[in-house]
Amino acid sequence: MTRAWEQPAPELAPEANPNVAGMGLDALRDLVARLGESGFRAAQINEGLYRHRWTRWEQFTSLSKELRAKLQARTDLRWPEITESVVSEDGSSKHAFLLGDGGLVEGVHMPYGSRTTLCLSSQVGCAMGCTFCATGLMGIKRNLTAGEITGQVVTMLNAHGHPEHEPVNLVFMGMGEPLHNLDQVMAAFALLTDPKGLALSPKRITLSTSGLVSGIERLAAYARRPRLALSLNATTDAYRDRIMPVNKAWNLAALAAALKAFPLEHGERITLEYVLLQGVTDSLEDGRRLAAFARQFPSKVNLIPFNPHEGSGFAPPSEARIGELMALLASRDITASVRRSRGQDVAGACGQLVRRKPQI
Repeated sequence: MTRAWEQPAPELAPEANPNVAGMGLDALRDLVARLGESGFRAAQINEGLYRHRWTRWEQFTSLSKELRAKLQARTDLRWPEITESVVSEDGSSKHAFLLGDGGLVEGVHMPYGSRTTLCLSSQVGCAMGCTFCATGLMGIKRNLTAGEITGQVVTMLNAHGHPEHEPVNLVFMGMGEPLHNLDQVMAAFALLTDPKGLALSPKRITLSTSGLVSGIERLAAYARRPRLALSLNATTDAYRDRIMPVNKAWNLAALAAALKAFPLEHGERITLEYVLLQGVTDSLEDGRRLAAFARQFPSKVNLIPFNPHEGSGFAPPSEARIGELMALLASRDITASVRRSRGQDVAGACGQLVRRKPQI
């Protein structure tokens, strides 16, 4: 039987007018050539789109009025539009983005004192079917384009008045399995880290996977890539099979082999994300197996108390049990922390992103 993630996710249909938002420099050069303009105009458009995060052609005052008129008539400049925002008590903001075809995805802006983290979506829905994740209830609708992924960043930074050149962290932990849409995710990564554009550091970008080993192997071949995180969430194949269907294709041994082979820079570690479900994945024996798994390659562990959502049937663990697991991991020299997900009260935390409105 063919599994959902083994099939290519639907792509966005071609548009009559090309959308410049999300184009790379090579595509912009082709565009200005078709418009009969000099190649250096592409660099000016690139700077306006990504360094200055401009959203209207009239802002591109370095271009002639004639060129701006051509661009207005023959192209679109359309980033994803925020149609709904809810602010958490902890200061996080969950945003709903309306896409050009009417699809909806969610992203989260999380300020942490002097730093900011943005949680991004890579697909409309998700094919992985993890039972503890609300996004999986949607099924897979389609892949996002590189422009739609990058657009979440541009739109959130603009909405929150983020200064140019100020560092920001990105996590691909929103809706979708990033490795199921790797081509577009990596095209977005190139735009996000372009020194002449948004200029974000690759070290500040993390991609989280549910365990798509074929995607991990493809990602390993990129010379420049995000940091890797694995959503582990169970320490036995029997239980991981139940809550994460991908484990039936690639079990814990296959995952460990892929992670041991994954090329890491000096000092780089793979993050193991482990959701704690009360009475299910939070036993001390689970902690011992988690430590054994983590010791097979350079890693660090994030313990994530479950974020409840309607109909899940799961509950978060007690604070006492979290403390016991942290002590156990420390006793085995495993670097670990407890990640308190932001935005729980507005359904903006890990595993809570879902759009139940009609999709494409």
